Amino acid sequence: MNQPVPRILADLHALAGDPSLGSGARWKLAEPERQLDANLVHLPPGGHIDTHREPDLDVVLLVVAGDGTVGTTDGSQHVAAGNLVWLPRGSSRDLTAGAEGLSYLTVHRRRPGLQIKPARPDA
Repeated sequence: MNQPVPRILADLHALAGDPSLGSGARWKLAEPERQLDANLVHLPPGGHIDTHREPDLDVVLLVVAGDGTVGTTDGSQHVAAGNLVWLPRGSSRDLTAGAEGLSYLTVHRRRPGLQIKPARPDA
């Protein structure tokens, strides 16, 4: 039986600072049989993610590089490299990158895969 072994998966500082990778997801946790999902996302200067709400999962957001704002129902909060932000399930938020862009890691419980269920007899 193979026992799981801890290991380094990525150099987030290198990925966050590589302009050739463009914006969007620069890294995703893809290990089989994992219990978590994680993504390194980069927004270019002034880039924005519209207001959205995660109804089911708490999310932790770690700013890896740059700065920006997290908009909430209580107003905007400035975030910068090293800040750890808790986004509780059910909360509304948006993100806007500052003048140098914003790279951040999100971590949350993995969503179960879609399952095909048998048709209901009355359907």
